[in-house]
Amino acid sequence: MSERRPRAAWRRQPEPPAGPPRPKAQQPPSEAEDAAADRPSVVQATLYRDGRKVASPDTLAETFRQLREHPDGMAWIGLHRPTESELLSLAGEFDLHELAVEDALEAHQRPKLERYGDTLFVVLRAARYLDAQEEVDFGELHIFVGQDFVITVRHGAAPDLSAVRHRMEEDPDLLALGPEAVLYAILDAVVDGYAPVVAGVQNDIDEIETEVFSGDPAVSRRIYELSREMVEFQRATRPLVGMLHGLMAGFAKYGTDEELQRYLRDVADHVTHTSERVDGFRQALTEILTVNATLVTQQQNAEMRALAEAGFEQNEEIKKISSWAAILFAPTLVGTIYGMNFDTMPELSWSFGYPFAIGLMGVVCVSLYVIFKRRDWL
Repeated sequence: MSERRPRAAWRRQPEPPAGPPRPKAQQPPSEAEDAAADRPSVVQATLYRDGRKVASPDTLAETFRQLREHPDGMAWIGLHRPTESELLSLAGEFDLHELAVEDALEAHQRPKLERYGDTLFVVLRAARYLDAQEEVDFGELHIFVGQDFVITVRHGAAPDLSAVRHRMEEDPDLLALGPEAVLYAILDAVVDGYAPVVAGVQNDIDEIETEVFSGDPAVSRRIYELSREMVEFQRATRPLVGMLHGLMAGFAKYGTDEELQRYLRDVADHVTHTSERVDGFRQALTEILTVNATLVTQQQNAEMRALAEAGFEQNEEIKKISSWAAILFAPTLVGTIYGMNFDTMPELSWSFGYPFAIGLMGVVCVSLYVIFKRRDWL
């Protein structure tokens, strides 16, 4: 961060002419509450001097005026999905770069750290774990850090910046270090917010492993959805490692306080650990998906084998039924012929005709039985 300089060095635009008063922005009880999401914007502006809160203006215009009157103070302005006019007002007052303002308006940015003159622009992706839905919800936070101001533009429910404010206000010595301290506190809050997400995802993976080996057919979809969330989580955490190392590389150049240096190193350690865990989760899900595909294939093969065995057994039964039907058909045929009413049949006057017919039936039946038995049809 840059060293503090006299306010005269800042390129402030002239105060706009008097006109209709700016409507007051509604201030929610907490910056993390979703109830404010349907409002055009949520603004929370506070002025600090020597680490202590001195004023909470109701409007941005009043914030600008009081900050000009107290050049040794610091303004912390928090916005939730602001309107374009509000961001342009801030850009004109604090000389924010138009590219950074455009990013803050459009959102959907990847985590990054850029310096525009004396202003540092940081984009963070916060995350929270929703127990009821068993899924990860991602928010986006844009931070403008200057010599005497911090502007946070939040898209989404996370993180809870009101908790960060409360924490900083309870530690005046840390807050007195200026906007750099606020930035590092926000970084710490975002990174600490990853811990419950990591725990929730670990629990989901444990449940998925159980479902995979229990043969739950819906587990494939759950693996796919969690894998997509881990891709998003990876995009949120991996760039942070390089961003924090970039900040640490500028300690000497920008004269960062030693306490803040220790603070930032601790945050860097945490985000490195989280990034490694996320990489491990993604690898584990890939392996689980492979195991699940293998088990599904084995199950399908077992089902096909069972169907084939059932078909074979059915075929064997059909063979037996057909064999016995053929054996029983032979005597029926002979008996049918002899039961016909003919006047001239040689056997009718033959004394051995009846025994011959019975014997013929027996010979045919035994012959068929022997043939079918040899072919394993019986």
